Amino acid sequence: MKRAGQKVVTGTETPGTSQTSKKQKTSLYGSEFGESDPCTSMDWGSLPHHVILRVFQFLTLVDRARASSVCRRWNEVFHIPDLWRRFEFELSQPATSYLKSTHPDLIQQIIKRHADHLQYVSFKVDSSTESAEAACDILSQLVNCSIKTLGLISTAKPSFMNVSKAHFASALTVVFVNSKSLSSIKIDDTPLDDPSLKVLVANNSDTLKLLKMSSCPHVSPAGILCVADQCHGLKELALNYYILSDELLLALSSEKHVDLEHLRIDVVSENPGQVQFHTIKKQSWDALVKHSPKVNIVMYFFLYEDEFDAFFREETPVTHLYFGRAVSKAMLGRIGMNCPRLIELVVCANGLQPLDDELIQIAERCKNLTAMGLGECEVTCRGFIEFVKMCGGRLTQLSIMEEVLIPDSDYSLDRLHLEVSKHLGRMWFPDMMPTW
Repeated sequence: MKRAGQKVVTGTETPGTSQTSKKQKTSLYGSEFGESDPCTSMDWGSLPHHVILRVFQFLTLVDRARASSVCRRWNEVFHIPDLWRRFEFELSQPATSYLKSTHPDLIQQIIKRHADHLQYVSFKVDSSTESAEAACDILSQLVNCSIKTLGLISTAKPSFMNVSKAHFASALTVVFVNSKSLSSIKIDDTPLDDPSLKVLVANNSDTLKLLKMSSCPHVSPAGILCVADQCHGLKELALNYYILSDELLLALSSEKHVDLEHLRIDVVSENPGQVQFHTIKKQSWDALVKHSPKVNIVMYFFLYEDEFDAFFREETPVTHLYFGRAVSKAMLGRIGMNCPRLIELVVCANGLQPLDDELIQIAERCKNLTAMGLGECEVTCRGFIEFVKMCGGRLTQLSIMEEVLIPDSDYSLDRLHLEVSKHLGRMWFPDMMPTW
């Protein structure tokens, strides 16, 4: 029996269903399954600026440029300063490089409309002189810039080194003079010179915190000393050993300076037997560590065995050591005796004499050692286990090629990995290839 006023519902209609709700439901399902309703399609041009900006931040530069042609609103967002604070110019010659060059029209648009927005800028160039010169041309036009970070990156040598010193210095001067807020500069393998450093210091001494300038042959110890004397906020410095001096370390140790966090030093021999390396006095190292007790001193060695005489004769507060060429047993012995702050040691090659005694001495005296890598060296399984036992669980990184380990009467390679794992407190196996 039906109640009074109750509507009869057919099998194809539910209570409360109307044509409007049907249309809404169809539109909803249509959007889910790829069908669109022209009456309810979204007006992409009416999206708020901050939403479009968020979308653009996920797009590559090419896709962003294409998206800017959707409508006037999207084109306006394309030119919002926030999108142009960070930019990497890629410059290459198509016939000789795998890099995709930044389009010339876009470069001119950036120079014309966004030079004063750029803050974090890098130039990635191939090995050609033409690409490096193009980078210098762009730098020369950034007269309204306020750059905080500048990096010049060569994917292969010689690149910037083939640019004339005058052209390179002139381009850098534009940025150094106009920015006045540079905090981080990476200009390795460039014809940077002392006058350019003086311009940098004169305009950015209060803001400069990081300077990487390894392999800059036109910079003298006096040039880098000028930086150390004036840039009291330096936190990280990377340079070649030939620039390092007792005077520089003492300048970085003065009361005016904040604590240095990283000092990175490349020790490179490009003419075997023709370079005699100087020795830094222990008192100079001590002054630096006293002023900056937590400083990481990182040294990268690319020398031949007969060129190590000047190093580690006295206690040296180095924390990270990387040997890219063969290093003698005697040298490793000196490291064990005179590098008590050592945290990481990587030896790419040695002779055919087992390094058991040297490793054990390093484990015994270098109480901060947490990372070790060995390449073309030899260590007996017994000696290696003794080294690991002395270091214990503090070894967070242990990269040893399987060919390094010499089985003996006590340990096979199968038993070795179990013993090492036990002392490390985690599962460990030798590496098939080095992982450092």
